[in-house]
Amino acid sequence: MEAPIIFDRHAVRLHKARAARLQHTVAPILTAAADILLERLDDVTRPLHSALDLGGRGIIAPRLLARGMDVVCSETIMPLPRTANVPTVCADEEWLPFAPQSFDLVVANLSLHWINDLPGTLSQIRQILKPDGLFLASVPILPTLRPLKQALEMAELALSDGVSPRVSPLPTQQSCAHLLQRTGFALPVVDTEKLDLRYRSLTGLMQDLRAAGETNALKLRSHAIPPRMLFPAAAAELATQEDQDGSFAMPLHMAILTAWSPSPSQPKPLQPGQFTHSLEEALNSSTLSDTTP
Repeated sequence: MEAPIIFDRHAVRLHKARAARLQHTVAPILTAAADILLERLDDVTRPLHSALDLGGRGIIAPRLLARGMDVVCSETIMPLPRTANVPTVCADEEWLPFAPQSFDLVVANLSLHWINDLPGTLSQIRQILKPDGLFLASVPILPTLRPLKQALEMAELALSDGVSPRVSPLPTQQSCAHLLQRTGFALPVVDTEKLDLRYRSLTGLMQDLRAAGETNALKLRSHAIPPRMLFPAAAAELATQEDQDGSFAMPLHMAILTAWSPSPSQPKPLQPGQFTHSLEEALNSSTLSDTTP
């Protein structure tokens, strides 16, 4: 069954290309997310020699190089972000041009949430990893941008007869975990992190979204000029959520995905009948221990 077409991939590429010259304005956010993601490598004892930076926008690759890895970058836009001594290819995330078992590590920092066939991309990532290779990704999840979505919807309902889709749908932590299991990864772990971001105006928020290439690319988005008062009305709605300092919260919630390509060397869960002690014995032993003076 073909994946549903939720995003206009051509618009996604145009938005990313436009954002490339503005990326420096949101670099602190992208860098903070990258640092949180790559902290997971500190706990990895298996040596990782070759890595694919998938959509890292020039931020991930230098950090992998500093860890002594050979790095290849894959980006969706031209001109490509350049990192010294790092080969970079232009490729669509839905069609990865890499041979099976090419990398020990694949890292995707905030680069997978505009993909229509995400299960297909995850399956490709698993295939290009060597056995016992590591997949590491950060994905924006709900309730990211929920206050903006609600403010736009309330403003548009007050101004017109309906609501146009203006904010991208995002997954949940649970759906990310389900996707890793569905696509055959071993030992999947999904936990959450949050970047506490605050804005003093809707204009500031929209400028950051534009600079990050995160503006509306939904296939069903309206191409009509929005009502003139839409954004002022939405700004007024967000103003009701301001703190005493005049700013409102717009946190970035992220799922941090850690999973491994299957390998015979990985630990396997015990099958029924393989346990050496019964649950009843363990509970009785614990009870006796608790009551012993």
